[in-house]
Amino acid sequence: MKVARPPAPLPRADLAPPPVATGALPAAPGYQGQPVVKPPVWTWQVPTYLFVGGVAGMSGPLALGALLARPARRDLARVAAWTAAGGALASAGLLTWDLGRPRRFLNMLRVFKPRSPMSVGSWVLTAYGGAATGLVPAVEAAPAARRLQVAAAALAAPLGAVTATYTGVLIGATAVPVWARHSAALPAQFGASALGAAAAVPLLLGLDAPPLRRLLVASAGAEVATALHAERRADPVIDRPLREGASGLAHRAASLLSAGAAGAALLGRPRAAAAAFLVGSLALRWGWILAGRASARDPAAALRQAR
Repeated sequence: MKVARPPAPLPRADLAPPPVATGALPAAPGYQGQPVVKPPVWTWQVPTYLFVGGVAGMSGPLALGALLARPARRDLARVAAWTAAGGALASAGLLTWDLGRPRRFLNMLRVFKPRSPMSVGSWVLTAYGGAATGLVPAVEAAPAARRLQVAAAALAAPLGAVTATYTGVLIGATAVPVWARHSAALPAQFGASALGAAAAVPLLLGLDAPPLRRLLVASAGAEVATALHAERRADPVIDRPLREGASGLAHRAASLLSAGAAGAALLGRPRAAAAAFLVGSLALRWGWILAGRASARDPAAALRQAR
């Protein structure tokens, strides 16, 4: 008499061998070596917007300072006003380009969410664009209209400062490990870089003034100080993109260019200082975007940040 054999047990799903990886992802903790966080898909328009928006934003406070100076520097206020208006318009264009459809940018203005950095930023950029555009005819008016000029600049200045710094809040509020770890320092670093870049524009155009040089030197010092602070508290896993690869190279270049710009300003080379600072400010934004991409692809960094 034959005894029926019991059916072979089905293989357990948790003991099944993992699929063979076909990509170039390094072996790291995570779900079968795959990224835990979705990498940002932003193209070149976004880091360029971070730079242009920063320059435009801090040009508003710069215009107000020029109008309140004794005597008033209307030539400097005009350059700052045109930079603010042109930069705000270019920023909206870059964002729309990245989104792919103009309607998507308009859809972000349908509601206002105070707890959403993206929603707040969209509204602030739109409001600042209008204020900066209105600042141009005010500073182009006759000198007798000083009250109108100061009022227009006083409206644009706070909106511009928020425009220049909210991008640091925006990327710091994401789940990307290296951005989330430095969420407190990013707005300050972006703000210092934007203020120095706004001062660099008139210097590059030949409007030399000791206050502009001092402003550029102070901004460079603040930017480098925040970078050194981040280096001192660096995590060996999460902050790896800030030291390695293209993102690490961009970060080192940004600090070196800012330090060089401060030295050139102190040595009486305003145009060289302005050019170096502007390139360094752009490199800083690219460095953070590239670091975010690399950090999101690293499962070990995501798991470490979660702890």
